[in-house]
Amino acid sequence: MEFITTREGLRQHYRQPGDGPLRKELRLLDHHARSFIGRSPFVLIGSSDNAGNADVTPKGDRPGFVAVLDDHTLAIPDRPGNNRLDTWENVVANPAVGLLFLIPGMNETLRVNGEARITADETLRDRLAVDGKLPITVLIVSVKACYMHCAKAFMRSELWKPESWPERDTMPTLGEILRDQLALSESAATVDKSLDEAYRKTLW
Repeated sequence: MEFITTREGLRQHYRQPGDGPLRKELRLLDHHARSFIGRSPFVLIGSSDNAGNADVTPKGDRPGFVAVLDDHTLAIPDRPGNNRLDTWENVVANPAVGLLFLIPGMNETLRVNGEARITADETLRDRLAVDGKLPITVLIVSVKACYMHCAKAFMRSELWKPESWPERDTMPTLGEILRDQLALSESAATVDKSLDEAYRKTLW
């Protein structure tokens, strides 16, 4: 198998992008981007450290949980999690991030690229609190590029069509997966019960 190793070698397999795909990239958050972010309950954050080790982490919350501070700045609250801090530690080493915002049922997505920093600013954490519970820290993203992404990936995958979804009981539970991968002595049912309890108590 031969691999493509240059930009020129890659480009020879593709047509040049048209005027629209190039011109749609904005350097700020216009009213459409603000509206999309305000309705989005879910964002994926791509990052990498200085050694090129990459990570993509999901962040989900009530619609509009990502705050638009101004035309060039977003604030993403960090709720309780597993404390691995893969993305957050990447950002400390390398601030470049890519964001993908989703809205359930909508095939188009919003892409935002920029540079991120982390703050534990009390005033901002208080602003992003849910039911009186403050986020642990907040990711501040300085927007460098922003643009809408077309629907083809979601149309091909039929992601939002329930009739295309696999039956959940045909797949293992997370408890079963963790029991096998970690060689746990507890039963899968016990692990699932512990996970359910943790979800109820530590979402925020």
